[in-house]
Amino acid sequence: MKVKDRMSKNVVTISLDASVNEAFRIMKEKNIRRLPVLDQERLAGIITVNDLNRAAPSSATSLSIFELNYLLAKTKVRDVFPAHQRLITIGPDNYIETAAKLMLEHQISSLPVLDAGQLVGIITETDLFRSLVDILGVKRPHTRIDTLIPEGPGSLAEITGLMADRGINIINTVVYYDPDIDKYKVILRIEELNYEPVVEDLKSRGYSIESVIVNPQVD
Repeated sequence: MKVKDRMSKNVVTISLDASVNEAFRIMKEKNIRRLPVLDQERLAGIITVNDLNRAAPSSATSLSIFELNYLLAKTKVRDVFPAHQRLITIGPDNYIETAAKLMLEHQISSLPVLDAGQLVGIITETDLFRSLVDILGVKRPHTRIDTLIPEGPGSLAEITGLMADRGINIINTVVYYDPDIDKYKVILRIEELNYEPVVEDLKSRGYSIESVIVNPQVD
């Protein structure tokens, strides 16, 4: 799955010369916490609601509401834009795992998507969470079987072959290494809710079953 498949394409932006009041208004109306900032047509960076809050006068100020509004209306986004902001972006043809890795490495919650230098979208951590839910297939009734597999080739092929022999559809399979026990694990999600025969097949082939969870319906 690529970034272009999950990013928001109709990106709400703001210019460097817009007022802080305007930035606050847009974030409130659109229910968003970040805005890509444009310098003419070029992406200059991202401003967040936290950046705006830091620029706003303290609640202990003696200014009246009219004076506050006037001050925020006169203050430009460029005046409160974080200095020396490092702009981290991604391309639309990158895979979503690359986006997740970048967000984790740089401790950020979104990435502007650039294509040939032009802003074409934005992908957020919420987009990645939704992608994960879809990839794992947890929205459909299923049985999840967690099993340990020996290191080396052939185990996954054998497991999928067992499912094929029984005519069972596999919704999703995840293989990962667990360093705590120095073993590989398989998370197998299948459409079959009557899991006992499947578990017995796996056990008969020497696979250790860690857990079985049946999800007969999805909220």
